[in-house]
Amino acid sequence: MKLELIRADYHNEQHSTDLLMLLNSYAVDPMGGGEELSDYVKSNLIKSMASRQDVFTVLCYVDDVPAGLINCIEGFSTFSAKPLMNIHDVTVLPKYRGLGLSEKMFIEVEKLAKEKDCCKLTLEVLEGNKVAKNAYEKYGYSGYELDPEMGKAIFWQKKLK
Repeated sequence: MKLELIRADYHNEQHSTDLLMLLNSYAVDPMGGGEELSDYVKSNLIKSMASRQDVFTVLCYVDDVPAGLINCIEGFSTFSAKPLMNIHDVTVLPKYRGLGLSEKMFIEVEKLAKEKDCCKLTLEVLEGNKVAKNAYEKYGYSGYELDPEMGKAIFWQKKLK
């Protein structure tokens, strides 16, 4: 098995095609919401990502076939006065699960975050996604809390129209 990790070039047509295919595969999975990416997203995501300096994608290829990706978005920690890296999307196609690809992608993301002098990596995970939670714990991630008496942070959202 030949494994290759690439930082996506959003101007490279093959990288863009592979990114959209992998992200759409994730989107239709129950852990990704169960619906295909909208036509708007399919038409605009790559150029939007390419226009930003705070976004990057790690693509994973097995024997030259796209197998997984991680999309990351840089944020900022006011408590550390340094950048942080949010791991926004993680997916491995079902055919390639169990091969340790996500761990290799996480190692690559951590390397890139250290190059940017990030103080930490963050991610969100669904409560019911036990496989992902177990993997993330194995990779050193845990629930965020400042004071155990106040409990762990909860990720909330408000969709805007």
